[in-house]
Amino acid sequence: MAMASEKLLVQCLVATLLLIAAVEGAKETTICNIPLKKLEQCKPAVTGENPPPPTKECCSLIKQADLTCLCNYKDALPAFQIEPSRAFALPQKCKCKHPVPPKCK
Repeated sequence: MAMASEKLLVQCLVATLLLIAAVEGAKETTICNIPLKKLEQCKPAVTGENPPPPTKECCSLIKQADLTCLCNYKDALPAFQIEPSRAFALPQKCKCKHPVPPKCK
């Protein structure tokens, strides 16, 4: 039961952040060092049955991302039709130097 409450809390937090970003125009709003306005650049690479490889723009975002921070949102990703295993495979696909924390895999 506590796990379900924790997941719901994370989902609400992410939804709130996205709502704030939409209201503020997402000009400077970032999450885990990624500007929310640019996060859509990676969505094709983490959604659908056969996603394409990440784009250069997506990889640029992933290379600047705080992966430990992103782990905190892992359980909320499916609410945005994002497959967590694909999302956390992006750093390797983008040849990032910093590894994905084990709890994210």
